[in-house]
Amino acid sequence: MLIMVTSVLKDLNFSEMIRENSVVAVSGFNMGTTPDFLITKLLEYYRENGTPKNLFLISDALPASPGRALDNVMKYIYDEHDTRFIRGMLVPFMGFSPYLQKVALEGVIPIYSWPIGLTAYWLREISSGRPGLLTKIGIDTYLDPVNQGGALNENASRKRECTVREMTVDDERTLFFEGPKPNYALIRASIADSKGNLSVRDEPFRGTIMTMAQAVKAHPNPGKVYAQVLRIMNGGYITPLEVEVPWPLVDGVIRSPAEYQSQATSFDFDPEVSVGNGYIANPEFIGSDRVLDRAGEIIVREGINVLNETLKGKDHIMINLGVGIPATIGRYINENRMGDRIVPVVESGPWGGVTLSGADFGVCKGFFAVSTIPDMFSNYEGGIIDAAALGFLQVDRIGNVNPSILKDRITGPGGFPVIAQGTPVAIFMGKFMAGRTEVDVKNGKLNIVRDGEEKKFVNDVYKILFSGRQASLHRKRVIYITERAVFELGENGIILSKVAPGVDLEKDILQKMEFRPEISKKLKEMEI
Repeated sequence: MLIMVTSVLKDLNFSEMIRENSVVAVSGFNMGTTPDFLITKLLEYYRENGTPKNLFLISDALPASPGRALDNVMKYIYDEHDTRFIRGMLVPFMGFSPYLQKVALEGVIPIYSWPIGLTAYWLREISSGRPGLLTKIGIDTYLDPVNQGGALNENASRKRECTVREMTVDDERTLFFEGPKPNYALIRASIADSKGNLSVRDEPFRGTIMTMAQAVKAHPNPGKVYAQVLRIMNGGYITPLEVEVPWPLVDGVIRSPAEYQSQATSFDFDPEVSVGNGYIANPEFIGSDRVLDRAGEIIVREGINVLNETLKGKDHIMINLGVGIPATIGRYINENRMGDRIVPVVESGPWGGVTLSGADFGVCKGFFAVSTIPDMFSNYEGGIIDAAALGFLQVDRIGNVNPSILKDRITGPGGFPVIAQGTPVAIFMGKFMAGRTEVDVKNGKLNIVRDGEEKKFVNDVYKILFSGRQASLHRKRVIYITERAVFELGENGIILSKVAPGVDLEKDILQKMEFRPEISKKLKEMEI
């Protein structure tokens, strides 16, 4: 067992640690479980020595925030036009790495993007010695091989280092995901004991680090796992229940300076978000850090109405909360003491409580349990959750949804495709128009003070990440909520089911859509 206890660059000989032409798995959901120190030092070592080069990186989510970790690596590649260091990447999300988005959009290196859940599952399959992942997630979306097959740029389509192909199981179309087995892993934990056992006590979630370590150690060609930690115990051992990765799976432990061990983008450490502190924060007194405008408040209220409908006849329901406006539902649930009946879960692993927003999304306060990312996504793909509240960028006439990819903008799928396709009730929430929209309410009527510039309800979405056709085929309930109108998915496309009082149906809704939806014969008024 090799324990490296250092923060000095010269002591980290990456040419001995990682061979050239290797596949390296890197943990991290924004800054949580991100080995910022190892990523930073690997880049510095390469710039000084020109090795190790030609690496292929695999992430379970996104080990970055603006100006940190992987974003700095992509900034170097983009600014210096050096494509020798990283030959390609498989990464589920890019939203908080501006330079990764530039690299992907301009095709500097091949970028493949599978959803978080599928990437985590694929690593688990590799851990078990299987050749890839078989799933129905992604049919009729950008993941489908008849479309892009998960390749986000032409460079990736040509190289085909990660592929998706069609198979038939029980006479039904199924997708098979294949990629290169990782030779190395760079992961992060909080504490290592003198033996090398790893604890995530001070992390905001458990992530995918155990699965990554197993994928690297699996045959054929087992590789090496290096862990960044903040503290190493001089004596004694971590209790068995607290060990996230046992020492036989770890080849090196590197102690990191505190500045490279942030729990989140906007703060370094808060005991209330640490998994080792248990139920330390009383969720009844936790509020979201995002303040909603009037339009957001209306959207959330309609979302809560749908949840109450879903709750009828049940003791409790589980709901996934996505980034943006949906994340603020947790605050409403807590403020109204509904947490025992409507249980929010987040793709990073926490159960209950309130998720933070923006680049801190995935970090929660007041959670009562925390799963690994692969285990949490079993709740989504298996339809174990009852509903999901998610954002949207575009919706088209047949109910397809694009939450994150445009011609000049690309943040990647994140957990969206798995969550949206797996849930029995999908609630898509967002403002009706793109751009700055301002509304107020006077005498019980909605007044549009300022409208956005771009239409979000379009004939055809730019990229399909949620298939309306598949949802209709499997009889899922799908609702699209905006501040002025609510739509539902019918057999032939979306149906306008509710309109806000005071809104001009023709001028404020229909003329600002690229298609004319079916209008319900029982058109109702929204609550505002």
